[in-house]
Amino acid sequence: MRMRQARFVTRWATWLAIFFAISAPAPLRAQNPDELLPADSAAKAKAILNQAIEGLGGREYLNARNSDCTGRFAEFERSGSLGGYIQVRQLWQAPDSSRIETGNKGNIADLYAGGHGWSLDRGGVSELPASAVADYQEQLKTAVNMVLRFRLNEDGIILRYGGTDVVDLKQVDWAEVADRAGHSVRIAIDRKTHLPVRSVVVTRDPETGNRIEMETRYSNYQPMGGVQTPLQVVRLRNGLQVYQAFFDSCRYNENLPADYFTRASLDAYYAQVRKKK
Repeated sequence: MRMRQARFVTRWATWLAIFFAISAPAPLRAQNPDELLPADSAAKAKAILNQAIEGLGGREYLNARNSDCTGRFAEFERSGSLGGYIQVRQLWQAPDSSRIETGNKGNIADLYAGGHGWSLDRGGVSELPASAVADYQEQLKTAVNMVLRFRLNEDGIILRYGGTDVVDLKQVDWAEVADRAGHSVRIAIDRKTHLPVRSVVVTRDPETGNRIEMETRYSNYQPMGGVQTPLQVVRLRNGLQVYQAFFDSCRYNENLPADYFTRASLDAYYAQVRKKK
């Protein structure tokens, strides 16, 4: 009798297992990006990047012609250890001008504009090396804000869907943007917020040919002037942290002086400082 009951229980458990196996919904399978045709992959990547633009502020984000951010930069030793923090004011103006002022009084600055670069320090204003200007121009090609604001509709841009992933405990979609000159950036977009959380650029050292991977992480997004702004930005070079910024505030579409991104503005500022001294 007991054996008959045991066989019945076992048979019943088997039937239940088969029933639930058949009736349970099939698990969702992540879409393999390599299975997509190039046109479908490009369309999916474009849709993800358009969602990112909307998440960042849509028209407000695209129409931002300049930004003025203040905060702190971390200084790192060659070993990668933290050396301290400095006050910073970082300004940007479309399409390619940048001015970074450091120190409590902003008395040290690096300025890039229109394919030129200058540096201001306690000794005066000097031209930045051509290699530094070239590096800056190269970095612009794969900067997330430049890609999303200006490059997506360029002729020759190639888009590719990179699949799903989990980054910083967030489910993301990867989208790759490349051009015919060989510049390429992979951007991870949070599926929930549609905000960029990471970007990866791989290049080669021109002297050694060694692989260089620059990874940038974006976090602590806050709405400022209608634009979702990452107040913490971290950059790693081959896994070693080389840059960290903590911004307190960012303002967009400020009425900056017309000559603010010129060498003349640095020369005038230096003359004022010398006069006061």
